Amino acid sequence: MKFDYLIVGAGLFGAVFAHEATKAGKKCLVIDKRNHIAGNIYCEKIEDINVHKYGAHIFHTSNKKIWNYVNEFAEFNNYINSPVARYKDELYNLPFNMNTFSKLWNIATPAEAKAIIEKQKADLNISEPKNLEEQALSLVGTDVYEKLIKGYTEKQWGRDCKDLPAFIIKRLPLRFIYDNNYFNDRYQGIPIGGYTEIVEKMLEGSQVELGVDYFEFKKLHPDIAEKTIYTGMIDEYFDFELGHLEYRTVRFETEVLDTDNYQGNAVVNYTEREVPYTRIIEHKHFEFGKQPKTVISKEYSSEWKPGIEPYYPINDETNGKLFEQYKELADKEENVIFGGRLGNYKYYDMDKVIEAALDCAEKELA
Repeated sequence: MKFDYLIVGAGLFGAVFAHEATKAGKKCLVIDKRNHIAGNIYCEKIEDINVHKYGAHIFHTSNKKIWNYVNEFAEFNNYINSPVARYKDELYNLPFNMNTFSKLWNIATPAEAKAIIEKQKADLNISEPKNLEEQALSLVGTDVYEKLIKGYTEKQWGRDCKDLPAFIIKRLPLRFIYDNNYFNDRYQGIPIGGYTEIVEKMLEGSQVELGVDYFEFKKLHPDIAEKTIYTGMIDEYFDFELGHLEYRTVRFETEVLDTDNYQGNAVVNYTEREVPYTRIIEHKHFEFGKQPKTVISKEYSSEWKPGIEPYYPINDETNGKLFEQYKELADKEENVIFGGRLGNYKYYDMDKVIEAALDCAEKELA
């Protein structure tokens, strides 16, 4: 059977493209090496709780078109992302706002908070930050950096802040209002029933095959489709001929606890270096769950190695140059379109993935 499109990857980019192509009367075959659809937004039911299997995914956007689009596939609740940071036995609200500063310094007004931060910055006298540590200190001062940034960042990147480039942190938003809403976006929430159902609906009308390795499949079926939408790793597509792009990866330890409420919040970040995990997710709080038990996931950040799932591109100068070389090769590939975070070596929020997939479909199906 001949298809118009072979879509490699049943994640959000692939699913949106498949949906748009199917609507346009095209025949799509979607394959994925995993044994489930939805990529990293896959939710698994455990104890009647939608568990975000590959880490917390909170939908947020300021793009009304994208918000309306995603609402065609699910109804969203009114969850607001308000993480808590734990440093030793101290708890602080994120993002950095007046609740954070009030707790740090026992003050009440924006003027007091600004004065403390400005004095700390002035005392440091950093005019040209040479690394991430100096960059962060020059933006937020000593206390916020030491308690809420340093340890967390070092765990995330697996490197000392002094050894990380300054440009990783371009800005650190300080809010001088009492507001714990992490995102500034107009629209925010969690799909009621989880993300998997959204992708299921998007893939209606496409043929889907799971547990399929693209490279093996291609050898067996070289002419199965007119065109390929490839959302895997761009360097793997070219058999790493120019070298490996680098990633960070995340390992999850998920457990069921015999309590109805473990930490009182969906997301708690652990900001001291000595605690090995970066954060604990308590999944039921995303959907205001009242289940008798709870499910938590501890997240551990580590260096990526071939054979494990890549998460975050390491956007430094070396990897940027290598990606550009791979992109030149990709642009020459006939009848192959590269998309998604792995195909574009780019960290995407979900709304940006949908937007990119819609743009791609619009150009392709016009």
